[in-house]
Amino acid sequence: MQNRLRQLPQIQRLLESPPAVLLIHEFGHDDVTQAIRDRLQEIRTAIIAGDDAAEGLDPHSGFFHDIAVRLSGKRDITLTSVINATGILIHTNLGRARLAPEAIKAVQDVAENYSTLELDLETGHRGSRQDHVAAQICALTGAEAAMVVNNGAAAIMASLTALASGKQVVISRGELVEIGGSFRMPDIILQSGAELKEVGTTNKTHLSDYEMAITEDTGLLLKSHTSNYKIVGFTSSPGRRDLSDLSNRHRLPLVEDLGSGVLIDLASYGLPDEPVISDVLASGVDLVTFSGDKLLGGPQAGIIAGKRALIERILKHPIARAVRIDKLSLSALCATLDLYRAPNRPVERIPVLQALSETLETVKKRAGRLAAQIGALDGLDTQLVHTVARAGAGSLPQQDLPSFAVALTCSDCSAQELSRRLRAGSMPVIGRISQDRLLLDARTVADAEVSQVAQMVLSAMRA
Repeated sequence: MQNRLRQLPQIQRLLESPPAVLLIHEFGHDDVTQAIRDRLQEIRTAIIAGDDAAEGLDPHSGFFHDIAVRLSGKRDITLTSVINATGILIHTNLGRARLAPEAIKAVQDVAENYSTLELDLETGHRGSRQDHVAAQICALTGAEAAMVVNNGAAAIMASLTALASGKQVVISRGELVEIGGSFRMPDIILQSGAELKEVGTTNKTHLSDYEMAITEDTGLLLKSHTSNYKIVGFTSSPGRRDLSDLSNRHRLPLVEDLGSGVLIDLASYGLPDEPVISDVLASGVDLVTFSGDKLLGGPQAGIIAGKRALIERILKHPIARAVRIDKLSLSALCATLDLYRAPNRPVERIPVLQALSETLETVKKRAGRLAAQIGALDGLDTQLVHTVARAGAGSLPQQDLPSFAVALTCSDCSAQELSRRLRAGSMPVIGRISQDRLLLDARTVADAEVSQVAQMVLSAMRA
């Protein structure tokens, strides 16, 4: 063993060899050095462990090929495009909302050039990035003032920190939500520096519960829209107008975290009555917070809208700087919000709303085109099946969206293996497994993606 260890070459000698010089030119000295060091240590460990295979290891035989493969793998970009065939429209793992072409162009314009991010062109002096979007939000929601931050969690965190730090936040036990990524409302309240004051029970909270909880230490009343679950049966909770009257009597802000954000009424498209932001504010809520990349259909962003005095307090707090939105997200958000303004029809221009409102017949035809393009392959059974899609990302949890999918059953591999092959393709296709079949749901596959999905299935069957 000791003799074999002594025969291992020194790192410096390997670095001076012609194959290493070529790798250094491509990947840099530091990365190549570390890769060689790691590989030699693996060989050394195998020899010490008495691995028979290690006795035949020669650091020159295939050694640099292995190093090149490792370095190439480390340089691979892992954040790439995929095709969403899961049937979940707002899929958190897949980046949530697909941006409209107008938003993509806005991002490209701002990314390629300098911009007026914080410049007032009229005066030539420094401006505020909030000025680009606040008026749009106010026009669409009826709010007195508005601001944006980098995500939805930051919106509620900034609001609570600026308005209630050191004070009590009164909230119903039935609204202490947890959403994806372990975002828990109780934790957010505590991290903001406020004290959590729970009232009522899981299924029933009365207006009197809020009133009895209010003291001189109360900072605000908080509502949290239960967008990712629903309590049914023997339930009750006070309405927004009643809570608004109560908060006004005690001169306390009423804040509601809506999670997702709906700017237009979607009921006419057969969707449940998710609260519309303008209606929530009109009912007396002083401040609302919601996300930009869910039902709104824009980029990741957190939006805060409501009373001017409250918005100004948040803007002046140091946390506003820590959670400010970046220029690319801001440009995409501005372009998305503009699509809600007349004469635009957002359900025709914003991909998330397009998919939500699309007729079942349209989805079925797309699924049929996909099935036809896959065709009859040896070892693959293809069926057109009626299925159910979801809005996803904590939005519309009780709403089934009727859909059609292409169900694939492979005779020589499992649904899990077929799914893996599709994920490993040059354009990964992400489906879902149900009853030992891989479903490719056409509600989340765009028309332009049908041929590409079919090609990826053909490639997966040849793998």
